[in-house]
Amino acid sequence: MKKAKNIMKKMTAGLVKSCKKLGNVHVLSRVILVIALVMVAIAAGVVLFSKPARQAVIEAVSPEHHMLVEVKSGDTLSKILGNQGFSINDIHAISANLKKDADFTTLRAGRDKFDFVRPKEGEPISKIIIENGPWNRIEIDCETRDTWQCQKIEIERDTRIAYKEGEIAKGSSFYLSAMDAGIPEGIILDVYDLLAFEMDFERDIRAGQKFYVLYEENFASEKKVDNGHVLAVSFDALRGNVQMYRYVKENGHAGYYDGNGNGAIKSLKRTPINNAKITSKFTGKRKHPVLGYTRAHKGVDFRAPTGTPIPAAGAGRVIARSFNRGHGNFVKIRHNGSFETLYAHMSKFAKGVNVGTMVRQGQIIGYSGSTGLSTGPHLHYEIIKNGVHVNPMTVKLPAIDNLDAKNKPLFMEHKKLLDEKISLLKSNPKQVVRLRDEIEQIPENKKEKK
Repeated sequence: MKKAKNIMKKMTAGLVKSCKKLGNVHVLSRVILVIALVMVAIAAGVVLFSKPARQAVIEAVSPEHHMLVEVKSGDTLSKILGNQGFSINDIHAISANLKKDADFTTLRAGRDKFDFVRPKEGEPISKIIIENGPWNRIEIDCETRDTWQCQKIEIERDTRIAYKEGEIAKGSSFYLSAMDAGIPEGIILDVYDLLAFEMDFERDIRAGQKFYVLYEENFASEKKVDNGHVLAVSFDALRGNVQMYRYVKENGHAGYYDGNGNGAIKSLKRTPINNAKITSKFTGKRKHPVLGYTRAHKGVDFRAPTGTPIPAAGAGRVIARSFNRGHGNFVKIRHNGSFETLYAHMSKFAKGVNVGTMVRQGQIIGYSGSTGLSTGPHLHYEIIKNGVHVNPMTVKLPAIDNLDAKNKPLFMEHKKLLDEKISLLKSNPKQVVRLRDEIEQIPENKKEKK
């Protein structure tokens, strides 16, 4: 290398001297080009014949070899491992270790993935990585021949807070306006479930109403994996601003509460089917579409195509599951000493829902239809309070869970923290914010270009 440098030095000096004598600029430029090419050739020779460089080149072109296999319908562990050349003994050993060390016994088509790792292509498999969820994976290593070691690894979750706000556009719905605001679909559906206790998304929506949602986003290795809980929601409803905050009590139970710490989740929902259009309201006088004469309509009708799942508006016990001429197939649930609900015109009942069955809030109890005195598929929904039919849209519903004297001041501190995060993200939407950690500034080179 030293000798080559000396040769280059002498060569350069001689050529430059000659060019100066000639005084030709074009000749000089050609000489410089030749010198550059010679230097590149020498550098390449040094890299190729240097031992460390040769090793680096070999390592760069010979990494670990990975083969990814996605579980498909009908696949079994034996089939997947057998296709990779594993012996019966190895398959039994791996299967036993998966069950004992990782509690892994069932493959899920379209969700689980196998990564078979070899030191080099063509060599025996030294490691199997099973991706069986966004937050955990299983690694199976072959430390010595025919000895497989299984380890379940939890992936660290980095939970951050996201804030989105929007406004109901003219002629639009909450769903479409929320999508326009950038709120993920799963979070929108969660908000539907929360606000359905306080408002009707068909009748209470008006252009200009403002809303916001604070929710969790879960990251792993700086890549977003999924969304978490709704932390706070606000909506300017017709009956006033509705606010809900998520709070986990000391006993570990989570709930949603209004700004004063009162339970925001009611014992019953006003609208069992989210985003369903009301076709007939609660009234003392309505001309019956089938019978033709005027009589009271003791419930609310929601348009729903045949087969639409009907969830229980609240937790309780099924006290009737039958058929009559007016209601067709219907289910009646008693929720406590004061409230009952009735669901009519079902096409069929949900499996396992019988008289005496205890159902939870949101559990599917049947499917919409047009049985009985009905002109088309819909759900007829009634709320009975102390034996008297009441308007589901206006009746005051009791909260399931109010905070006690010990938890209420703790909730108010938590609410203050969430309000601070909301204010921060409203003014600094590019910042990475976590619920408890310090705020992290996004580096300038990672900010989105406007």
